[in-house]
Amino acid sequence: MHDPDISLNPPFGLAAEPARKRNLSLGMTALLAVAIGLVVSQGVMVLMLQGAGIAGLGFLIPLALAFVLALTYVVSFAELALMIPRAGSLSSYTEVALGHFPAILATFSGYVVVAMFALSAELLLLDLIINEVYPGAFPSMLIAYGVLVAFTLLNLLGIDIFARLQSALALIMVVVLLALGLAAVTGSGSEPALSTSITSDWNPMGASVMTLVALAIWGFVGAEFVCPLVEESRRPQRNIPWSMILGVTVIFITIALYCVGALLYVPQDALASSPLPHYLFATALFGETGKIFLVVAAITATCSTVNTSLAAIPRMLYGMAVNGQAFPQFKLLSNKYKAPWVAVLFVAAITGIPVVFMGDDPAAIGLLLLAAAVAWLLAYIVCHLDVIALRRRYPDLARPFKTPFYPLPQVLGIAGMLVSIYYVSPAPEMTAAIFYSAGAVLGLVSIIAVLWIKLVMRKPLFTPEPIDKVLARQ
Repeated sequence: MHDPDISLNPPFGLAAEPARKRNLSLGMTALLAVAIGLVVSQGVMVLMLQGAGIAGLGFLIPLALAFVLALTYVVSFAELALMIPRAGSLSSYTEVALGHFPAILATFSGYVVVAMFALSAELLLLDLIINEVYPGAFPSMLIAYGVLVAFTLLNLLGIDIFARLQSALALIMVVVLLALGLAAVTGSGSEPALSTSITSDWNPMGASVMTLVALAIWGFVGAEFVCPLVEESRRPQRNIPWSMILGVTVIFITIALYCVGALLYVPQDALASSPLPHYLFATALFGETGKIFLVVAAITATCSTVNTSLAAIPRMLYGMAVNGQAFPQFKLLSNKYKAPWVAVLFVAAITGIPVVFMGDDPAAIGLLLLAAAVAWLLAYIVCHLDVIALRRRYPDLARPFKTPFYPLPQVLGIAGMLVSIYYVSPAPEMTAAIFYSAGAVLGLVSIIAVLWIKLVMRKPLFTPEPIDKVLARQ
């Protein structure tokens, strides 16, 4: 069974079906909810307001540039996902383009490692916010572990439950954030705005505001999480690329309004220095009522992020196991719901590990998020390289979606991501810790990848697999 509006020559492209029966449960609405739902997280809410606190209205400049960089990775992922429609996502694309070692390193660094860092930070933030609003009401970390356990169980029930939850969570979250931004910009809040003008020194950083592109791009990473769901999507030729494009556009508008609104109600230095700037904004805008807005936004943002990750990352691991790049146990599917249950439990477990060691330390959150950003940006660079390599190796292969103005988006994306990694640290004292954390984990993943490829797979590290062989896998 395949979508009638997609015409490709077998065995390439979407006409080549895996043996696993496709459950086409995900339409445009669900995929758009995925593209938005992972990106607009509590970590984003915090880092974007801190960026606005540092640069004032000037933060809109790096925010716009980050939006452009996000569009470059979106078009690259869209081309690859429809050319090689497999749940393995980046690992499947990269093994065909660059070989097994880059495939394993990029996928584990960009997604599995990020799950350890970013999801843990999300859970820590949720626990901090709940205890800030309702001090002493819940034991430390009870909320964090409760959310993780609940969404792990729900994702074990299959993709249908995920889709229904994700659409509702993403809608509530975006509506709440837009409501906060619009209320602040229009002066509809219950509390008075700041008496000082935010336009008098709109860009206090001058040209150095460009260094905040690395911070701003964190507000747009993750839209490609729709790609591992390609095997369970309806009309993927249309819905995969457009869900990502519309998703990052909605995110740009939402974040811009949110940041401008916060500058109208909270002093810049307070936004820049607070570990919970979204708490300051909500309470400055609506007083005690703002706490309700904040709790709703925090819960939906964290739940949406955790829900999306527990749906997409296990399917990447499932695809890697099918490719022989990960433990074969990740291929195991539940009999009733066809969910990759071993992979779901694995992602849940590695998400909980940093929470155990870091507890409710607010200082750990920024470090976790920025270390995750380094790993994620490296994965995006590999994605762009994949497109270039496959255009050269298979120039005549049918592509349901082709990158406009190729290779400009790929070249711009690679350059922008490299610069963003270089400037990823907003403070010199954090630089060593960020790169040490990311480097240590990436080094460990590299060693494991080399041993796995040489001793288990018994294949060369950098020899690409033929594309027909990858698409024919069951």
